[in-house]
Amino acid sequence: MEFDNLHEVLRSLYDEMLPLSADMAAVAKGVAGLGALFYIAIKVWQALSRAEPIDVYPLLRPFALGLCIMFFPTMVLGTINAILSPIVQGMHAILENQVLDLNDLQTKKDLLEREAMLRNPENAYLVSNEEFDKKLEELGWSPSDLVTMSGMYMERGMYSIEQSVKNWFRELLEILFQAAALVIDTIRTFFLIVLSILGPIAFAISVWDGFQSTLTQWLTRYISVYLWLPVADLFSSMLAKIQSLIIERDIEMLADPTFIPDTSNTVYVIFMIIGIVGYFTIPTVTGWIIQAGGAGNYMKQIESYGKKAGNLAGAGAGSAIGNIGGRLMSK
Repeated sequence: MEFDNLHEVLRSLYDEMLPLSADMAAVAKGVAGLGALFYIAIKVWQALSRAEPIDVYPLLRPFALGLCIMFFPTMVLGTINAILSPIVQGMHAILENQVLDLNDLQTKKDLLEREAMLRNPENAYLVSNEEFDKKLEELGWSPSDLVTMSGMYMERGMYSIEQSVKNWFRELLEILFQAAALVIDTIRTFFLIVLSILGPIAFAISVWDGFQSTLTQWLTRYISVYLWLPVADLFSSMLAKIQSLIIERDIEMLADPTFIPDTSNTVYVIFMIIGIVGYFTIPTVTGWIIQAGGAGNYMKQIESYGKKAGNLAGAGAGSAIGNIGGRLMSK
């Protein structure tokens, strides 16, 4: 099974596990209902104890959360996934275009490297059977020719072993690179399933007074984890673009008839190692994209400052009225 098919299996797993959130909504309804009862009772009691009119707008919050819990798979998860899905599809399309360009350039480079090796008479027999047979026909059966023939067989065998080892190491790094991407996608799918199934519970807990930040934190974590995949595709696209630029430079150098190519693929190996390590920084990077909590604290500070300004203004007005009254009484 290819790695692309494994990613499709993970996406199918998420779609199949998504309906379980509806089963968890039944438990969340009871928790949310009890929380709504206490929340409304406390707000009404506070207003009555202060002899203030009852503000109905904040009391609508539990009912809005209750609707979200009742229709959680469609209203909450469906809306978030519909908004974020174009981002995932757009990043994946960019990755596919970069990979196709990279594969075409790599095929062209391999062909030019073979042609460059064939231009060198001393090493042409290493990559071409025809050149090898032609060079053997030029030799005779003298002891020196037999030694030369044995050396040619040994050099050709060593060259084949060297290329096999390089190709094996390159394929190993490619497998590790794909495995790192699969690990990130697997952990992402697991987190999304957990957040989706337990999402109604998080919404129900946020109804209780003092736990309002639970809703914000759940949304932040869900969106952050959902963005792991597009960020991973963007990172892979960047690596593919860098490799494409390097291969284009090599193709320009291979156009020179006097250039002898280097088949060590050192740069390719280095970037594969960078890619393997870089994949595990994706959760940190997505944490920079979306954060929550600042707006609530900011509004609380504005509200406190407004109250202080109102108190100061009231005190100033009271003192001014007192001064005016004192002057009138003195007259």
